[in-house]
Amino acid sequence: MKTSFGTVALIGKYKSPEVSGPLLKLAQFLEQRKVKVLIDRLTGAQIGDAPYPVLPLEELGKQADLAIVIGGDGTMLNIARTLAPYDVALVGVNQGRLGFLTDISVDTMFDTIGAILEGKFVAEDRMLLAGEVWSGAGKVAEGLAFNDVVVSKGARGNMIEFEVRIDGQFIYNQRADGLIVASPTGSTAYALSTGGPIVHPSLSVMALVPVSPHTLSNRPIVISSSCTVEIIVRGDSDPRVHFDSHSHHGLRDGDRVVARRFPRPLSLLHPAGHSYYDMLREKLNWNRE
Repeated sequence: MKTSFGTVALIGKYKSPEVSGPLLKLAQFLEQRKVKVLIDRLTGAQIGDAPYPVLPLEELGKQADLAIVIGGDGTMLNIARTLAPYDVALVGVNQGRLGFLTDISVDTMFDTIGAILEGKFVAEDRMLLAGEVWSGAGKVAEGLAFNDVVVSKGARGNMIEFEVRIDGQFIYNQRADGLIVASPTGSTAYALSTGGPIVHPSLSVMALVPVSPHTLSNRPIVISSSCTVEIIVRGDSDPRVHFDSHSHHGLRDGDRVVARRFPRPLSLLHPAGHSYYDMLREKLNWNRE
């Protein structure tokens, strides 16, 4: 991760006109600090004429030292997948309730981002998942996931059948509504609602969480991120695979979904004093001292 931020990319929530005001004010704030400002092309289309270079996300990844995302956790997930191959840190600003990933308020963003530019921040490396779909000997789809790779039932609503292998070793056959392969970040998303464990983001692991399994003996399992997970679909019950619920692909009998750790982590920057446990306590309404 780069630790000096001479070039900053600004990215707003897609099709959200209310982002324009805070984003332009932030751009002016950065410019006053002698920081070069770049704006995402889709964001630029929303705010109209602005005196800053407007570039595609991939080009921002190549040029920026830091990307500031104004939106919610969903926006951050979308941006993270695209910028993951580049050495650019991300900061999340939320206009509404603070999220798991976007933990800076619009009301405090100038002070907080000013401090980040001065090197006062907490950095977290977050792992992503790389997913592939194989049909026979050919790869037919692939995608990155910040939260999870999910094999699930389709429109028919029937349970699906699948076999699970880890590093080529048979683990079990299962009938269920699906199976979630979650990163530590994704452990507080879909996996949490299905009874999976909360995994600290500093851990390099994956969680396999069954969705409504037909037998109660099938429980979540946490494995090393160095493992390769293989899910082999059985039957024709209309299953599909989702990558962060962002993209999906239909599956047929014998298709294999492969999930493994993406080789490059993504760096998230938080305000100084950030605590993962404080965030959990607030978001999950745990009792305070």
